[in-house]
Amino acid sequence: MDIRQLTEDYAVSPQIQPEDLAELKAAGFTTVIDNRPDAEIPDALQTAAMRAAAEALGLRFVANPVIGGALTMANVEAQEAAIAASAGPVFAYCASGNRSSVVWALANAGKRPTDELIGLPARFGYNLEHLRATLDAASNS
Repeated sequence: MDIRQLTEDYAVSPQIQPEDLAELKAAGFTTVIDNRPDAEIPDALQTAAMRAAAEALGLRFVANPVIGGALTMANVEAQEAAIAASAGPVFAYCASGNRSSVVWALANAGKRPTDELIGLPARFGYNLEHLRATLDAASNS
């Protein structure tokens, strides 16, 4: 598992396995957000299986499937709500970590500087430059 710490309280990664959840709990994460639609993955990694494994360890599990190229405001609002409701650090995953970075950046638009929202994910190879105008607009509203 490759934990990519965007901030002290939010990390992303590519797809994880159920056995990775114990390591996440040991690392101090309290909430796991699944940004991957079930249609993309085998049964053993789908929402129900991952939720059961996470909750068995006492982790809060949130399913917020983001369809590649079809991100919605509902996705952004769900990510923002899950982060806000978390009792501690949040770990989000998808196929590569990119979608989990995008919804984080959009959920934080207007709360953090645009350069930070683009620059923090860029350290891990996630290019969010295409969101600059959207992030800037939220900062100016």
